This record gives sequence, structure tokens and C-alpha cells, in this order.
Amino acid sequence: MPRIVCVAGARPNYMKIKPVMDALERRGAEVVLVHTGQHYDPAMNDVFFADLGIRPPDRFLGVGSGSHAEQTGRVMTAFEPLLDEVKPDIVVVVGDINSTLACALVTAKAGPLLAHVEAGLRSRDWGMPEEVNRVATDRVSDYLLAPSPDAVENLRAEGYREDQIHLVGNVMIDTLLTNLERARASDVLDRYGLARGEFGLVTLHRPANVDDPGVLAGLLKALGEVAGRCPLLLPVHPRAAQRLAEIGVPGGIRLVPPAGYLDFIALQDSARVVLTDSGGVQEETTALGVPCVTLRDNTERPITVEQGTNALAGRDPARIVATVNRVLDAPPAPRRPELWDGRASDRIADVLLAGGTAHTRPRPTDQPRPGDPSLPI
Repeated sequence: MPRIVCVAGARPNYMKIKPVMDALERRGAEVVLVHTGQHYDPAMNDVFFADLGIRPPDRFLGVGSGSHAEQTGRVMTAFEPLLDEVKPDIVVVVGDINSTLACALVTAKAGPLLAHVEAGLRSRDWGMPEEVNRVATDRVSDYLLAPSPDAVENLRAEGYREDQIHLVGNVMIDTLLTNLERARASDVLDRYGLARGEFGLVTLHRPANVDDPGVLAGLLKALGEVAGRCPLLLPVHPRAAQRLAEIGVPGGIRLVPPAGYLDFIALQDSARVVLTDSGGVQEETTALGVPCVTLRDNTERPITVEQGTNALAGRDPARIVATVNRVLDAPPAPRRPELWDGRASDRIADVLLAGGTAHTRPRPTDQPRPGDPSLPI
């Protein structure tokens, strides 16, 4: 059985890598978990490992924070000798953070097969660092593991071979469904004095939303109006904490510390509406059937709008308020996309363990044979 390195670096990765690791290990693969340390705050890291039952990482790179270039460079510098030592057959990266791109580039040059979980997602916003990370990671990957049909369409339009593209479903939903009953047993509502269906939940962390004081002030203005109708709970992301303190938060918005995975799922599941700039929250609310309003001008997860409970409101305060009022007046019917069924990780493991080796499999820039797009010339 192959030796497979699975990479995680920040909070959005943990829920995606855990089910993949479990599925591979159930089939007998040797899995080496590498944590880059991109998130190192205990509130954003340790509690998620505990809530999800993720074993301690086999390797911790400890790269910490910095600019995009600094962080990406530190991950590459630390990951390169690790690959040389471990000599894996496959490296699995997830999502779109700086660690994802850094480990993908090192892997592509070192030679092992590279698998990208959540391949093909596109926001069409080139000013979004995650969009650059997604596109570049897909370009050097052998396996493009797509969560939804729109992602498959994106990859085909960009010229990838059919043998690279695999529609596997959404691993975030694997983790959600596995842990939902545990989350519903949480006492988080009692701790905050909340009642099911009588509050809204807010998350803000995107640089475009929280780093510009003018944009953040407009969002808070809109949230203040919404809070006049539906009180809001806002677990504060470290990125946003100082800005929120400087600007001040309108009445009706309650700030609380960052929530662990189980508590946050419990809050989403019990909310009347969720307002977010997070891609993962758009997916989780869709799976839970909870109305979601996305505080962004675009989304790399359009399936949550087309087939789920998500509404894209942008960042204009008046539009946000109007969108939330519409959602509260007529909540969307729950809809869950196909293959968001809790078995995406099993499909991923099947693909990786049946796909051949770096010596037998076509590599990313091999050309298809005429008449057979799945095979190289």
C-alpha cells in the first residue's frame, strides 16, 4: 500500500483532511499527517483537533504568520526536506490556503503524485489570494478531486484531461454529518442564553471585509440594522478583533470568542439566519438547511446559491439588509446537492488507491492522444 502525506495548515483544512485520512487508513494506506502551522492560535487550532478527534500531526512545521510570500516561502523551505526524507507516493493537499499552494509546488518538483481536494472551485476574483492559490494548485496536480459539477465544468473549460478530473463530492459534509449529533449535544446555546431559531450568526474574516475600515464600517452598519430585527452573535476571528474594537459594534450584536468545531456547528444548526464571508460556512449551512447570506460580491461555491440555501448579498449595506429581510420573510427550502452525502472521502480514497504511480500514470502536462482525451500521446 502507498505512503501518503496529508497536509493541513489552518482551520479550514482540518474538517477536510480528517475524513480523507480515515478513509485511506481504513484501506491500509500509510498516512503521514503534516501540519504546517499556518494557524497556530489555540482557538483556531487545538480545539479543532480535539473536537474532530484528529491525531497529533506526525510532523509540525511551525511556519507561523507573515505576508503571502513570506508564509508560502517558509512552508516550501520546511516541506522540501520533509518530502525528501519521507519519500511519499502521493501528497494530498486541501482547499486554497497558502500552505496548500506551497506544498503543491514542492511536491510537483519532487516527483510524487499530487492530489488536490476541492479542485476546480473558482470565484473569478483575481484580487482574492485564495483564487490564485486554487488555480496554481490545480495546474500542478495529478488528481483533481472536485466537490461539485460546477467545479468539474471549470476544470474541463481550462483544458484538464478527463483522467485527472474526479467528481467525488464534498468532504466538509462528511465531517459535518459524522459529528452532527455530537454538535447538537453541545451546551453552547445555554452558555450564551440563546434559543433555537431566535438569533442570527455572523462570521467575518476575509481581508477584503475586515482589513479596510471603510468596508468593515459599512458591513457593521448593515449588521446593526439586521440586529434590530434579529439579534446577532459574532464569534470574533483573530483577524477581525482589533478592527472591531477600533470601529465599535452596534447594539444587538454580541461578540464572543472563536468557537470550536462542535459549538460552531451547533450554533449554525440553531440559527435563524447565518451571515458570513466564509466559503465553508456557505457549504455547511446548505447541508444543514439553514438560510445563509454571503457578505461577498462573488463565491467560489455557486452550487450553494443554485442548489442550496445561500443568497449572495455583496457588501453594499442596503443590499445586505434587503437580502436578509427577504430571507427572513421567506426562508428558502432546504436542498442538498448530489454527492454531499457523507461518502466523498471514500470516493477519494478509491481514486487515489487505484490510480497508479508516478511512473505509470500520465503527469499533469502530458498531452492526450487524438480521439482519447484521457491518455497521453
